[in-house]
Amino acid sequence: KAQKSQTRSSVKVKGVDVSSLTKRQQGATKRHAKHHTATTLKKMVSGMNKGKSFTEVHKKAKKI
Repeated sequence: KAQKSQTRSSVKVKGVDVSSLTKRQQGATKRHAKHHTATTLKKMVSGMNKGKSFTEVHKKAKKI
């Protein structure tokens, strides 16, 4: 039997892949993207993938 591959469409904000985040985190990242560079967004996504909340990574990003 052939297996169906489940491909997840990649969601990007300023060129940063945010498809690994929850829908809520994706929405918050999209809303805040205009205030941050792509590099900062990449660091924020990395932090959220490691288990930190959006609020935690955003507070840290504001200090950069």
